[in-house]
Amino acid sequence: MKALDKKLWRELWGMRMQALAIAMVIVGGVSIFIMSLSTLDSLFETRESYYRNNHFAHLFASLKRAPLSLIKRIEEIPGVERVEHRVIAYVNIDVAGFDDPVSAHLMSLPENSPGLLNQIYLRSGRLLGSGSDNEILLSEEFARAHKLQSGAKLSATINGRRKSLTVVGHALSPEYMYQIAPGAMFPDAMRYGIVWMARKPLASAYDMEGAFNNVALTLSKDSNEQDVIDQLDELLKPYGGTGAFGRKDQLSHRFLSEELKQQKTIATVFPIIFFGVAAFLLNVVTSRLISLEREQIAVLKAFGYSNFAIGWHYSKLVLMIVSIGIIAGIGTGIWMGKGMSNIYMQLYSLPYLIYVLKPQVVIAAALISISVAILGTLYALRTAAALPPAQGMRPEPPAIYRPLMIERWGLQHWFSQPTRMIIRHIERRPLKSFLTTLGISMACGTMMVGGFQEGAINHMVEVQFGMSQRSDLTAIYTEPTSAKSLHSLRSLPGVEQVEGFRAVPAKLTFEHRFYRTGVQGIQPNGDLLRLLDSRLEPIDLPDQGVILTDYLAELLHIKPGDMLSMQVLEGNRPTVQALVVGTAKEYMGVNVYMQQDALNRLLKEGNAISGAWLKVDAYYQKEVYIALKNMPRIAGVIEQRSAIESFYDTMAETILFFTFISTLLGSSIAFGVIYNSMRIALSERNRELASLRVLGFRRSEVAYILLGELGLLTLLAIPLGLLIGYGLCAFLAFQFDSDLYRIPLVLDRDVFAFAALVVIVSALISAAMIWRNLAHLDMVAVLKSKE
Repeated sequence: MKALDKKLWRELWGMRMQALAIAMVIVGGVSIFIMSLSTLDSLFETRESYYRNNHFAHLFASLKRAPLSLIKRIEEIPGVERVEHRVIAYVNIDVAGFDDPVSAHLMSLPENSPGLLNQIYLRSGRLLGSGSDNEILLSEEFARAHKLQSGAKLSATINGRRKSLTVVGHALSPEYMYQIAPGAMFPDAMRYGIVWMARKPLASAYDMEGAFNNVALTLSKDSNEQDVIDQLDELLKPYGGTGAFGRKDQLSHRFLSEELKQQKTIATVFPIIFFGVAAFLLNVVTSRLISLEREQIAVLKAFGYSNFAIGWHYSKLVLMIVSIGIIAGIGTGIWMGKGMSNIYMQLYSLPYLIYVLKPQVVIAAALISISVAILGTLYALRTAAALPPAQGMRPEPPAIYRPLMIERWGLQHWFSQPTRMIIRHIERRPLKSFLTTLGISMACGTMMVGGFQEGAINHMVEVQFGMSQRSDLTAIYTEPTSAKSLHSLRSLPGVEQVEGFRAVPAKLTFEHRFYRTGVQGIQPNGDLLRLLDSRLEPIDLPDQGVILTDYLAELLHIKPGDMLSMQVLEGNRPTVQALVVGTAKEYMGVNVYMQQDALNRLLKEGNAISGAWLKVDAYYQKEVYIALKNMPRIAGVIEQRSAIESFYDTMAETILFFTFISTLLGSSIAFGVIYNSMRIALSERNRELASLRVLGFRRSEVAYILLGELGLLTLLAIPLGLLIGYGLCAFLAFQFDSDLYRIPLVLDRDVFAFAALVVIVSALISAAMIWRNLAHLDMVAVLKSKE
């Protein structure tokens, strides 16, 4: 082994704790980079494989009823490749031993076949047999929630008639990766599921023999999707078509696409923080090491070592530290990536997971780490290589001390001599002090992200369901019904309040922008659904005009006073111009609101409603559930409290994992910065501190001078870190905004307190480790004169 290589290993061992602390920061950057991109690639590859193998459709359309002869005309549309017609119904389900309301979508399926498009993935059991009209397949999530195995019995209200059904298997579908009941905000596997039934008995029950009410299409590669949608809408318009839409607007696909978008953002933001901190630490440590080894560098050059050899020697030291971080970061990133991918696999009901770690991702992580390290230490390495031997033999010139700012201001008598020493050392190196403070503050800001997610979700739920949608139950009718039906709901025992609503799908257009969503006709001055302004104060719904969700107004670039074009996708499909009179604050979904009477007049119908919101005494809830399930007009019932609890149960694992990761990585930054800064300060002031010990200073007094500097910088870093964390959370909230949901920027005091606490604990642990070093100061050796 060469002499320089032996020296390299000795130096690495001597600074092993500092190297480990820096490597931990690099581990954080590499691991979160690999975790995010591998999760992104894994979800994308799994989704594409699932779509491809199970023939996920490109276009979807619902309608009232059309003859099967229309399928031929649909197939003749240019660009259409394959067409599958279906019968779909929304029904009430009875599960033995479970009293809460349960609803499901009944989907027709060919006998002994997984279907042509949107094929089911049979997890267990068998396909639907021929000749049996009571066999069903259940979505795996619903079956697992109720522990329903093959052979289990349940009953459903199919077109007003109770029918007993037998489970023959469990299945998944690319069409229902994220299962949300109509009118609900969250998935709830206990109270909503997908049920596949043979086409013949289902069609017979709904008078759909020789007809269909839903169609799915795949397109050829050279087709124009919008042209196909336009032609399909024209064909389905006479049959009550509600407007075709593409895969990009399909609900499950949309939710998963938003998750992929979030992973891209995480893969961009967080590694920048970690790599930046690592570059700073490597620069500080390398600069100090070179400063301490000036004489050694001069001797090596005197013995004939070239500038390149000296520079390469210290470069190898940097690369060895970085290599430790890269290797450990790759392993940690794979573990985190698999863990995150498995969470998403469960959340989105994926039948399998194809974990993908592309070689270019690992190579990119390594190259970024190495590049950042070299760039961060470039100045120090150039200094070592360019140091003349004669200059290196001489000790460094002493630092120039000037009166402190507090001394110039005449405030020195307010501070003790040790405190003035601390302030003097900080003021003498302002850039280093600032970067140390910035590094600690980055750790503080990183840890706030995990807590921010939980607080934001809590606020979303509180505003949406505590202040705006205040009902206990939502009853969905099979079809628009006279508002007189509300009398039967009000007469149920325990029902305290009932409000009807009318909902229709519509295509909104303003200038060249358009958007498809729902128009809700609600009661003026209603109490169970209250529209809120930006200050979360109730809005009075005017007699004329519409109120838009604030995010929808942003999408359409429309403001109060503008005229909005609305094409209703139901009934005679009228197109009208409506005045926008205001916007409402909502965090989930986007809607248009107007008075129910006005919407009824627009549709040229009587006082019709699509459903009702109910406020129910908790004591009578079970009785009300039973009564609603027995009403033929009610297709399904949504219970808000249980849906929210199910949502929290679903999100708990994701939030816990993300909080754990952000805390672990944030604390690694805090420890890395504080510990390295303390070690460097100790090496720089070793002689000074030993001199003070000889002069009679106690160990605690010397520790105050050394550790007080980092303590002061840490205290300064915490408020700056909280500000950075606030900005980071604001950036993520902005990036995560979509028409599906908006993340509010809500940070509770607990989030700030926890981030500050972790930084303080990291500082205390670092101080405890340095305290041990202060006990072993060699006061005789350090006082020996270099001359």
